[in-house]
Amino acid sequence: MDLGIRGRRAIVCASSQGLGRGCARALAEAGVAVIVNGRNRALLEQTATEIRQATGVEVTPVVADISTPVGQAELLAACPAPDILINNNGGPPFRDFRRLDRAALLAGVTANMVAPIELIQKVLDGMAERGFGRIVNITSISVKMPLAGLDLSSAARAGLTAFLAGISRTVAGRNVTINNLLPGSFDTARLRGGLLATAKNSGVSEAVAEKKAREEIPAKRFGTPEEFGQACAFLCSVHAGYITGQNILLDGGAYPGAF
Repeated sequence: MDLGIRGRRAIVCASSQGLGRGCARALAEAGVAVIVNGRNRALLEQTATEIRQATGVEVTPVVADISTPVGQAELLAACPAPDILINNNGGPPFRDFRRLDRAALLAGVTANMVAPIELIQKVLDGMAERGFGRIVNITSISVKMPLAGLDLSSAARAGLTAFLAGISRTVAGRNVTINNLLPGSFDTARLRGGLLATAKNSGVSEAVAEKKAREEIPAKRFGTPEEFGQACAFLCSVHAGYITGQNILLDGGAYPGAF
């Protein structure tokens, strides 16, 4: 399917690996020039080179912490008028809420709620004036199905969801959409780190922990960053202009609800 976005420009936050990289690759395959972002220069440069060689589109790496005003300014200097913005950032680590001090709380909210809002503030009006814009926020299944230990991540992402729910309706008439993708268990470095920690805490092997995790998913497997990226690219396409303000689960059926 031709997504109708060839020649557009996209900023994809936290895209040196994992789900962000999957989104950047899928958009590049659709002919979109992408700004990829991360904090590990070597990994980011490698990602940019691989996507550029595979797709032939313009790929610009920007090493920056998007949680900071300076990092956001560096992204927007590389792409002042993006047509597409993919908000993504690492979530707070698994931790008992009793161990969260004020600094940790504020850092989590800044990374997963405040920073995406700030970036949207900076690009939304330009998108509306040009008559095209696609904003996709990568949040988490924990927005709908909270997990103890990931309370800060769940709260910050749920806050972002609620904050943008009304805003998305104000720009829909200008062909600008804002949607959220809620990933479940995807085969990323973050997931692998979690499995390792689970195995260690449970006194089992990593293979056993992985098998148990897979069996708890109705699809009986983890998702791949590639399929996540394709779903994201579709939401950015001309075909998805009537989809806005939505929370779309990609979880292999893990969320046990009809609505």
